Amino acid sequence: MTKVGEGWTNTQRKRRWQDALAWLALAALILVTAAHLLTRPPAMPAYAAVRAEWQPSEAWLYDRDGRLLDSERVNFQRRRLAWVPLRDISPAVRDTVVAAEDHRFWSHGGVDWLAIASAVKTRWTGGKSRGASTLPMQLAAFLAPELSQPGQRGWLAKLRQMRAAQDLADSWTHAQMLEAYFNLLPLRGEAQGIGAGAQSLFGKKPAELNQTDAVLLAGLLPNPAAKAETLGKRACRIARAADCGAIDAAAATLVSGERAARFDPALAPHLAARLLDKPGKRVVTTIDRRIQVAAIVALRRQLAGLGSDRVRDGAVVVLDNATGDVLAYVGGVGLKSTAAMVDGANARRQAGSTLKPHLYAQVIEHGWLTSASILDDSPVQLDTASGLYVPKNYDHSFKGPVSVRHALASSLNVPAVRALVIDDVQEFRDRLWALGYHGLVEDGEYYGFSLALGSAEVSLVEQANAFRTLANMGKWSPVTFDSTRPLREHPRTIVSPAAAFIVGDILADASARADAFGADSALRLPFWAAAKTGTSKGMRDNWCIGWSDRFTVAVWVGNLEGDSMHAVSGTSGAAPVWRDVMMALHANSPGKAPAMPAGVEARQIALPGTREPPRREYFLAGTAQSEMAAAPAAARRPRITSPVSGSVYALDPDIPIDRQRLAVIVSGDAPGYRLILDKRILGDADAGQQILPRPGIHLLALVDPGGRMIDRVRFTVR
Repeated sequence: MTKVGEGWTNTQRKRRWQDALAWLALAALILVTAAHLLTRPPAMPAYAAVRAEWQPSEAWLYDRDGRLLDSERVNFQRRRLAWVPLRDISPAVRDTVVAAEDHRFWSHGGVDWLAIASAVKTRWTGGKSRGASTLPMQLAAFLAPELSQPGQRGWLAKLRQMRAAQDLADSWTHAQMLEAYFNLLPLRGEAQGIGAGAQSLFGKKPAELNQTDAVLLAGLLPNPAAKAETLGKRACRIARAADCGAIDAAAATLVSGERAARFDPALAPHLAARLLDKPGKRVVTTIDRRIQVAAIVALRRQLAGLGSDRVRDGAVVVLDNATGDVLAYVGGVGLKSTAAMVDGANARRQAGSTLKPHLYAQVIEHGWLTSASILDDSPVQLDTASGLYVPKNYDHSFKGPVSVRHALASSLNVPAVRALVIDDVQEFRDRLWALGYHGLVEDGEYYGFSLALGSAEVSLVEQANAFRTLANMGKWSPVTFDSTRPLREHPRTIVSPAAAFIVGDILADASARADAFGADSALRLPFWAAAKTGTSKGMRDNWCIGWSDRFTVAVWVGNLEGDSMHAVSGTSGAAPVWRDVMMALHANSPGKAPAMPAGVEARQIALPGTREPPRREYFLAGTAQSEMAAAPAAARRPRITSPVSGSVYALDPDIPIDRQRLAVIVSGDAPGYRLILDKRILGDADAGQQILPRPGIHLLALVDPGGRMIDRVRFTVR
C-alpha cells in the first residue's frame, strides 16, 4: 500500500510540476505576446518613399546663367534644403559621425548587441552609463517621431526603437540608412539635415566640410543647442586632439551664427518673394547677376550719400530693349528703410513729370505739334468739374514762349498742360493704358488735366517698359522674368517710329535741358542716351527713366511710407543712380544714337521771339518749317495773367494799406476790354489797373467790348 501511495504521490507531484511548467509557459507566452504587442513599432517606410516625399523648406531664384540670386523660405516649420546624396557628403563627416555615434554600424543589423550588453554590464556594476543607440535606431525615431517623444525612454520604448531599426536594416541598405540619417538629423536652431546644417553652421557645402568641421558636427549631435565651451570640449574629445585651441575657436564661430547667411546672396529678395511660392521651386530668371549687383551697389551708394534723414528707399529696373528681359530688379536695399519688405519696383507711386514724353509723342504723332512748335509758358487757369486748375512750374517761374523741345527737355509744366488741352485727356489716358500703365483704371475725366503732370500712380516696371517702347521706335511687348519661356509675344506698334525718334532725340539733348538741369548734369553721359526725370507732388517720389541703344534703366527713390523727401531733386536723387548703372552697362561698349527712321526729315530752323538759338530740328515728313515764332500779342486772346487764380495774399500791418496795391496784368491785345472786380467796374484792361486789397475772397473778370466774359480769376486777401 505504501508503495502504491508513494507512487501516487510521485505521479501527483509530476503532474503538478507539469502543470506549473505549463502555467509558466503560458505566462511566458502571454508576457512575450504582450511585450511583442507593446513593443510593436510603427511601420517603417521604404527608402524610395522617404526620398520621394522629401521637400525642402526653401525655393531658389537663379540668374540667366544659373547663378544663385536668392532663396525664399516657404515652409516655416523647419529649415531644410535639397536632399544630399551620400556621395556628396564629405568622407571626413561620414567617418567621424559613424565612429562617434555607432562605430559598428557597417557590421550590425540595426541593433548593436555588443554595445547593449556593455551598457547593461556597466549599469549593473554601477559604472558610468553609455548609450547603445545605433544610427538605424536614431533614423527610426526621425521617421516615426512617436518613438522618441518625451517620456518614451523606458525599456519598452527602447525595444520599439530596436525592432524598428531591425525592420529598416532588413529592407534598406546601410548606405541608404546613413544617407537618410544625414538628411533627417536635427541640427542647431531650426536646421534639419546636412544640407541646411553645412550652410548655416559652416558656410559650406556638405562636400566641403573638413576634419575640424566633422568633429564639431559630431559634437553637436547629442545636444545641438550646446554652448561653445561644451561643444568645444566634446569635439576635442572626439578628435583626440592634444591642442584644442583651433577646435575651441571654430566652436565659438559656429555658435555665433555669423555664417548663417553666407550661402544666401540675398541679391533679389523682392523678386524672390514675388516668384517663389512653393517649397523646392527653382526659377531661372532673365536677371543678369552682374547687372543686378551693379544696380544694388549704385542705389546703396546713393542712398547712403543722401542720408536717411533725406530719403530712405529706392528701386532699380533694367530691361533689355530687344527682348524685354528684366536684367536687374532691385525692389530696395534696406539700409535704414522703415518699410524694407515693400517692393519698391512693383509699388505704384505718383509718376510726376515722367509721363510727359508719352504726351508729346502722341501730339507730335497726330501732327498737332512739332518739336519746334511754340507753347506759351505763362500762368494759365482751366475750368474743371472740381474748380479752376492752375498748373505751376517746378521753380514757380515762367519762361514765356518756348518750343516743344525746350518744354519737354526742361520738364516745364504749363506747356505740358497746354499740350494736353490740344490732345485730349481721354486720348492720353488710353495711350498710357496701351503702353502698359494698367493702374490707370479710371477714365480721362477722373484724372483731368493733372494727368499731364503725372498725377496717376504707376510702378517702376511699367515705367521702364513704356520708355522701352520709345527705345524700340514705338513697338511694345511685355517684359519677362522667365528665361525658359520659349515664345515671346510679337511686338505691336503703339507709337509711330517717327514720333518715338523725335521724342528720344529731345530727351537726349543736353543743350535743350541746360536751363533746368545745367549743362553737365547726371543725365549727360559720354555716349548717346535719352532720359527723363520726374518728381511727384509733395516731393514724395523721384524718378529717372532713360534708355540707350540696348538697355532701358528706370530708377525710383523716395520714402515707401509716403513721407516727403528733404532737399532731393530729379538730378540729385534718382539720376545719379541711373547714370552709374548706365555707365556700368556700357563700360566696354558705348551706346550709339539711333538711325533716323523713314517719315522724319531734318531742317535748320530759327525761333525768333524766344531765347532759343537757331538749330537743326526733326519733323514728321511734310511738317517741316524754317522759322517758328510765337503769335504776336494782337493775335492772342486777352487774359488775366496776374493775379493768378487761387492765389492768397496777406496784408502786412506794418505797411500803409494804400502802398499794398496789387497790379493787374492782362496779356494780349486788349483795347476796349474792361476789368470788373466783385461785379464793380475797375477800369480799362490796358490802363495798368491796380487793386487796393481788402480782406476776403475776390473775383476779377475780364470782359470784351460787347460785355462777354473772356477770363476770370479768384484770389483771397488776408
